[in-house]
Amino acid sequence: MQRFTFTRLPLCLVLTLGLVWTGAQAADTSLGEQLNRWSAAAGAPADAARGKRFFDARHGSEWSCSSCHGMPPTGPGKHASTGKGIAPLAPAFNPKAFTEAAKVDKWFRRNCKDVLSRECSAAEKADVLAYIGSLKP
Repeated sequence: MQRFTFTRLPLCLVLTLGLVWTGAQAADTSLGEQLNRWSAAAGAPADAARGKRFFDARHGSEWSCSSCHGMPPTGPGKHASTGKGIAPLAPAFNPKAFTEAAKVDKWFRRNCKDVLSRECSAAEKADVLAYIGSLKP
């Protein structure tokens, strides 16, 4: 019996350390940090009301941000053309939202090109983040 416990100990230790390391890697940012980043890049404070208008507006294409994420983006969404499910965008309803900087950059780049046919400006990103951060249960 002693050997059984001893042989399991290294495996448990490896799994525990792996979970701790993975968790630390996954949450490398927050909505607040991203909001500060884009507000600084814009050189002006973000405006949640302007972000709400931007989020729901069609910008010359058939889609808006809300076409896939819903309005408000507090529940599950669905991609307008593929039908693929999308987790709630607002961190108050999805704790994993805006926790990985690489994903934040990737999805802003993709979604802005879909909606605007160009990248969003730093001010547009900051405003949208201010709006999304203002949503509470």
